[in-house]
Amino acid sequence: MALVDREPSRYLPDYDVQAPKQLHFSPYADNGGSVVAIAGDDFSIIAADTRLSAGFSIYTRKQEKLFTLSSNTVLGCSGCWCDTLTLTRVMAARMQMYEHEHHKTMATPAAAQMLSTMLYYKRFFPYYVSNILAGLDSEGKGVIYRYDPVGHCEKNYYVAGGSSGALLQPLLDNQVGYLNQENVEKVPITKEKALAIIKDVFTSAAERDIYTGDGIFIKIITKDGIATDFFELRRD
Repeated sequence: MALVDREPSRYLPDYDVQAPKQLHFSPYADNGGSVVAIAGDDFSIIAADTRLSAGFSIYTRKQEKLFTLSSNTVLGCSGCWCDTLTLTRVMAARMQMYEHEHHKTMATPAAAQMLSTMLYYKRFFPYYVSNILAGLDSEGKGVIYRYDPVGHCEKNYYVAGGSSGALLQPLLDNQVGYLNQENVEKVPITKEKALAIIKDVFTSAAERDIYTGDGIFIKIITKDGIATDFFELRRD
């Protein structure tokens, strides 16, 4: 006669076996933000939005993300804000050390190379920052340098980076680089047109990217110095 187990719970232990706990630690945080830069024959314009956020929370709507390194060099940063503060402070200190030692201001190409070296030095624990450096070269022409987190440097004349970089770069390719256009006269971009395009692309980004919005700070770099402008974006 077979035994029928009518109460299976009688034979179960009175405790549950715990699975191994997995603990994850990440020192990085993405605080959003976008940076756009356009260079011309005698100017460079770099702009960044003012929204600092994490997830669906907005920490502040008035955070400037452009850092003036010299009278003709500006660095725009987006990404992890604590890494941004650390990187820019070290960068400013080294710029000042160079000025005290050589009795002259570091040129934009030299600052670009120094930033690349600093990022590569931290390649095993990199700064989680999207960097765009804008300024004037030794001939007074506008130049822009973009970087990946481990220091690879690329020289451009228009570039977009940050949380909405993938949205804005194709628009710049079309409007500034005249890519995928036929029967269009490719003329050098003027400062006024570059400024209008930057405002337009940020207006477009604010419609699609929740990490970009509120307003943009704009730095216009010429041989006469750096001028600052502000343009408001949607706040929702």
